[in-house]
Amino acid sequence: MSRIFPLFSPLASCLSPDIWMEHDLPLSMMMLTLKKESLERYLRGRFGPKAILLTYGVIGKDSSQGTYKQYGYGTPVKLTFQVGRKIQSAVLETMKPGPFGHEHMADRAQAMLWDYDSYGRLPRHVKALDIGAFTADHELMSVASAQEFFVLNQWTEGSSYHFDLERLVNGGRLRKQDRARTIALARYLAEIHAKKLCDPALYRRRLRELLGHGECIMGLTDSYPDRYGFITADLLRGVEEACNRWRWRLRGETQRLSQVHGDFHPWNVLFRKGTDFSVLDRSRGEWGEPADDVTSMTINYLFFSLCRWGKLQGPLEVLFRLFWDSYMEASHDRAVAESAAPFFAFRGLVLASPVWYPKLPIEVRRTIFRFIEHVLDEPRFDPSRVNEYCRE
Repeated sequence: MSRIFPLFSPLASCLSPDIWMEHDLPLSMMMLTLKKESLERYLRGRFGPKAILLTYGVIGKDSSQGTYKQYGYGTPVKLTFQVGRKIQSAVLETMKPGPFGHEHMADRAQAMLWDYDSYGRLPRHVKALDIGAFTADHELMSVASAQEFFVLNQWTEGSSYHFDLERLVNGGRLRKQDRARTIALARYLAEIHAKKLCDPALYRRRLRELLGHGECIMGLTDSYPDRYGFITADLLRGVEEACNRWRWRLRGETQRLSQVHGDFHPWNVLFRKGTDFSVLDRSRGEWGEPADDVTSMTINYLFFSLCRWGKLQGPLEVLFRLFWDSYMEASHDRAVAESAAPFFAFRGLVLASPVWYPKLPIEVRRTIFRFIEHVLDEPRFDPSRVNEYCRE
């Protein structure tokens, strides 16, 4: 689930042209106004008196979210400024009040503070340049009389990985580079997951938050309408109850606590040439269950294939299996398949959500829920049985 598009993040080449502003820019979802004069004062305070604001504007939503994804947590704004002879860009990232555990200013502040503290410790992640806040007078500052927070991230060039998957479902040929990128992503996860932490209470907390966190399972089920076609309260309650049984099944596996990204899906990966990539928006904690990252990426191969063909097939099936095989080979973690079920349920609830994906065909939603229910019923996820999990 993409938390917030970094308002100056690596989404450069995959976004529509910025809208350059010479006047105030309303961030209406937060009832804030981003003023040119305030931005200039902030940049001079942060980067020195010679800092000059050149351009700023909202990053285009359509190209960053794709055909079906509509909901996001904030409004990203790109800043281009000059310090001496050096011209640089950054992304001002905000978070709007709303569901998924972001109702209170303290919720949003906690997320922003965590972002700033943790981004720099994950390999390939864009750097957070500053943590700041908006005051009641719509000024930007670093950080005491704060009303709302923002994160200023390093700008990194790249194209969102979801464009690769869209090309394949639109009839593009499976290229050698597609395979190489899938292997690179799987090996990256194996590399970061190799870093372990002995903290049984934290592992159990992460499992608990998988259910109860506002961005996770219960926050998602509570965001569904009382009834949405075939999606009823009984269906959602059944998913929650099955996931809680999985929490009790996994809570003793505390040796699995690993460094994680926490939101490793195609919109949070930016590729440049070949297999050179950066990642965005790690979320909800530095440590967790490796299955969270693995399922977050691999369910999207299934999702894109379902939207095109109604099942996992063709190039997306090749990449799905290649990712699992590559990850297991690099990590030697066969047990990840025994931990995957509740994390697939979490990611499936996002993809089937009428809030996050309002234009998704009802049959795709139905297939995702069948997948969730069948995977939760199995003691171990089998990547070769995905289409079986999707059937009635």
